[in-house]
Amino acid sequence: MRVWTGKGDDGTTGLLYGGRVRKDDPAPEAYGAVDEAQAALGVARADAVPGSELDEVLVHVERDLYVCMAELATAPGKRDRLEAGRSLVTPEMVSAVEERTISLSERFEMPSDFVLPGETRTSALLEVARTVVRRAERASVAVADEASSVLPYLNRLSSLLWALARWQEGEHHRLAKDEPVSLDPAGVAAPTADPVPAPPSADDAARVAGSPGIGTAPPA
Repeated sequence: MRVWTGKGDDGTTGLLYGGRVRKDDPAPEAYGAVDEAQAALGVARADAVPGSELDEVLVHVERDLYVCMAELATAPGKRDRLEAGRSLVTPEMVSAVEERTISLSERFEMPSDFVLPGETRTSALLEVARTVVRRAERASVAVADEASSVLPYLNRLSSLLWALARWQEGEHHRLAKDEPVSLDPAGVAAPTADPVPAPPSADDAARVAGSPGIGTAPPA
């Protein structure tokens, strides 16, 4: 069985319920970005314990993103054929993400400042997925109907992924403001917390050489 049709070799792609557009059209850009977000979530889920709460949350979200893609892949004139919850994002789907995020924030105190990604592998993968979701949201602005729930869903989803990342870090998150940096004259960021000590002077070396306990005789 072939897994390709060759119909897209001319740079076009088919839409749900008919019609073809160029692959650089806003619609493929939007649902393609959601496709990337779903894949990024799959990478994060692969790092989760099978059957864990995180695993279950991400499975649910990945399924939701298929609904987002279906809506974005349908021409505006044919969206009346979409089915709520299966190919059309609903306000209830948005509310479910909100409730999940609120539940996390009630169980775990979230930081109120910027956080550096990377304290744990899973949290870092969730952060990558969050930024891809943000990109998908931006791309969807040009495609979603004014009354569509796609944009609110993606907006809430990025908040949920941020909360999930903090949850996976526990109390080990690192705030961005903890380690201030400055720019040296060459424009390269350099930490300011631990400056490199200056080399000892000749007088310092002489004092160390004559100090007791460093291979020298005690003073008389």
